[in-house]
Amino acid sequence: MAEKKAILVIDSALDLNADGEALATLKKKAAVLPNADCAGLADIAAKLGAVKADAAGLAAALETKEETVLVLAEGEGALAAALEAADRRTLIAVAASNGVAFYGLAINGKAGVVERAVTAADVALTIATIADLAIDGSCTAAVIYQVMKNPNLKLDEIKKLKEAIARMESVINRDNREPWDKHDCA
Repeated sequence: MAEKKAILVIDSALDLNADGEALATLKKKAAVLPNADCAGLADIAAKLGAVKADAAGLAAALETKEETVLVLAEGEGALAAALEAADRRTLIAVAASNGVAFYGLAINGKAGVVERAVTAADVALTIATIADLAIDGSCTAAVIYQVMKNPNLKLDEIKKLKEAIARMESVINRDNREPWDKHDCA
């Protein structure tokens, strides 16, 4: 199974309402939270184990680990690089001067503008929840379910895993090994 990836782009000079090729791509399928206070988001991302990268090294940073990775990219050009490096298993969160935009993995691209007020801790927890990053027990933030395709994302993942385990157990408990008897490796 391909691991989930998350990219957090922080650019205080970026305006989500501005024009540009990267912004146009982002806004097509992004959920935007204009009432976001992102003060301290970089510090919280560091506590989640974020790997810092510039726009040029973003793709390489995504490949640095076998497990889920959160990459923190700051500054001009980071958004375009993040969109370029992303695949279907990548969540992109963009913290700009006038809000936060979520794009990609598990995000409802039709959510549009969500008027909920959120903090940096809420943004970080939402990223951690979607990308399967570990959080500590002192977390008091809330997941921003309004931007997600499926608010029951984790319950559905657990259900699929339980079903897979049940199928494997039923195969193991069978007396015959028919599927494996056809191969020399059995």
